[in-house]
Amino acid sequence: MKTDGGLNQMRYLVVIPARGGSKGIPYKNIYKVAGKPLIEYAIESMREVSFEGELAVSTDDDQIATVAAKYDDVIVIKRPSEISHDTAKTEAALIHALQYMKDNYEKDYDAIVTLQPTSPLRKGYTIQRFLETFEKNIDKYDALLTLSEDRSDFWIQKEDGSYCRLFPDAPRRRQERRPLYVENSAIYVTLKESLLECNSVLGKSVNGFVIYAVEGVDINEFVDIAVAESLLFQQMKGENI
Repeated sequence: MKTDGGLNQMRYLVVIPARGGSKGIPYKNIYKVAGKPLIEYAIESMREVSFEGELAVSTDDDQIATVAAKYDDVIVIKRPSEISHDTAKTEAALIHALQYMKDNYEKDYDAIVTLQPTSPLRKGYTIQRFLETFEKNIDKYDALLTLSEDRSDFWIQKEDGSYCRLFPDAPRRRQERRPLYVENSAIYVTLKESLLECNSVLGKSVNGFVIYAVEGVDINEFVDIAVAESLLFQQMKGENI
């Protein structure tokens, strides 16, 4: 995929990894959220981004493949069963996708972008800024991921079963606490060579990119769908969230 303007330094393979198996929500990746299969939010947000490269969906499931194939600029990569089980790493699907594109399309890339299909509120302009930040700082780090700010007062369980504050000296008032940042899994980008060498989307040296908490909403349980749908319906009405 290549569009006018925007990024111009690197070629990207953008992969949406979407297995058919899901424990919490059956067929989560094509479960309808606000009337649309979940994976379509990822596809459509990436189609708003100006970049050089290709957009692919990696899946082991025919139903997910059918949904993705509705988009003529999306390449569907059928993932082998040996890297599609519950404990399979996302990195295995990414490396398989790179090899598939090389073998079938003679395509090579500078970096690989991972878009989890479970972040329906992630925006195209956020992906654009994310990749622009990565390209501008390529001499400083080889991977970038999205974070959400969190000012919660975290507690942990001790060996005796009791609980204590993780940061006992932190202020009790939320506004006075130093923010923490949570990996929200919305977007990752990794230099291809670093991914292959480290077998990790974190590469050798990773940095964070903070996005709005709303865009970092991640669908794992049915309650997450209720939250996401409420926010999406507000957006459809033109309300600020």
